Amino acid sequence: MATAGSGKARSRTSDTYARIRDDVILGHFAPGSKLKIEALRERYGLGATPIREALSMLTADGLVERVDQRGFRVAEVSSGEFEELLAIRCNIEERALRLAMERGSEEWEEAIVLARYRLARTPRLGPDGSTKDLEWENCHKGFHMALTSACGSPILLRLCNQLYDENNRYRCIARLNPSARPNIYDEHEEIAEAVLARDADLAVRLIVEHYTTTGRLLHAALCSREEAAALKDQSAAAKAGPGHRAATRNPERV
Repeated sequence: MATAGSGKARSRTSDTYARIRDDVILGHFAPGSKLKIEALRERYGLGATPIREALSMLTADGLVERVDQRGFRVAEVSSGEFEELLAIRCNIEERALRLAMERGSEEWEEAIVLARYRLARTPRLGPDGSTKDLEWENCHKGFHMALTSACGSPILLRLCNQLYDENNRYRCIARLNPSARPNIYDEHEEIAEAVLARDADLAVRLIVEHYTTTGRLLHAALCSREEAAALKDQSAAAKAGPGHRAATRNPERV
């Protein structure tokens, strides 16, 4: 039988999971960076146990990787992985959206209308005028999750949620300027109207276009990021000299 203490422990782990996940998605931890338990304890003011449990949960989401017995690190990103992620997301959400439009009730329609209203009235930029506001991010996810919420499949809903988070992480890492998508509010309105009208083919076409338009911009930004990183590595290797490169290739001779 569960005790009050065990319930509090689960709640603490869930809260820790959400805090670390948000920081990973928003790019506060760089891809590939180590997630040291002690540093995370200081950052969040928590004990080691809920942090380890949260990191283990995040490995299942694909946001964190376990490195043998050496601990955890933030999952790497790449333009190739993003292309695959985008294709899978479009396929999964098409299935979920069609099912939702078949099975959705009036309550589901009302939830979409409310989510659309909240998103439309929430500023996309934070107080500094450049940073995406966390409230907008939450409303944006709420809108997209509302669209498929009536699909009736827990598996599809879990995948939609996970793929949204992974895609959002790429968007934050690429630091795509909101001005690059000036028509995003209109797109949300058109998608919502098609879904509420139960026009499945139109709704699917609009949401796939919505994702792929952003996807092309993200892919270009990621490719630029990878090219800059490659040039940096080449420059560092050139400065290190041939002796360093030889030692790297044949470390047993050092």
